[in-house]
Amino acid sequence: MSSITIGPIAGTATDPSERSALLFWMIFTGLSVFAVVLLWRFGLIHLMLTSDRTYISSVIAVLYVLTCGHCFLRTRAIAREGAAARRCREALAAPEGGKVLDASAAVLPRGLVRDHIQSLVTKAAAQDYRPVDQTLLLRTLADRLRGSNGFGAFVSDTLMKLGLLGTIVGFIIMLAPIAGLDAADKVAMRSSMGLMSDGMAVAMYTTLAGLVGSILVRIQYYMLDAATQRVFSDAVVLTETYVTPVLERKGSGIKGVGIPS
Repeated sequence: MSSITIGPIAGTATDPSERSALLFWMIFTGLSVFAVVLLWRFGLIHLMLTSDRTYISSVIAVLYVLTCGHCFLRTRAIAREGAAARRCREALAAPEGGKVLDASAAVLPRGLVRDHIQSLVTKAAAQDYRPVDQTLLLRTLADRLRGSNGFGAFVSDTLMKLGLLGTIVGFIIMLAPIAGLDAADKVAMRSSMGLMSDGMAVAMYTTLAGLVGSILVRIQYYMLDAATQRVFSDAVVLTETYVTPVLERKGSGIKGVGIPS
């Protein structure tokens, strides 16, 4: 049984597989779907949809499903970037890995990490291979890796506010009949009690839908942000370990040319 040594990067023994981010998302989504099926089986979802006359709960559900699709696309993109970063690490950690940079890193797997390495090579060449400060380039890489991950925080906040909106609307529906209520009119009293019950149902169901949707979205994007951070950390260690030392050695070689022995 053969083993592959990737290099002396910390954490290689426990690095997640390239599909771990997608796997975690699929497990979480599968559990969520299972919970929805159970709630539907017992009629609770149907009760919520029929009791909410404002359809705010339905809007929350549709928005949540669309957000799950966006999170899946972002998770898949991050998983691919992580796989590309690990292949870059394998190429640069090879005995002849330094020669990869001679071709401006064009032979490395496509991805944001390769683009970052190419920018480092270009910057080093432009400044005669003096010590390379990649702070600004790392900030750009972090922004590009995050991409539209902030959409999750926006949707989570929106779902919460939609739930609160449903609460307010529900209380308005519940309290509206009280203004013209005649305590002596039993028929009107019975009708008003029905309206108040409907308003309370709207308030409770929309609040519940908003809270649950917001929490589930937060969990999904927390896992996505954690995966993004792992890819960024791998890129920082990769460039600091295998790229910048090679570029700085080239600078030392250039400065040594023409010096009398």
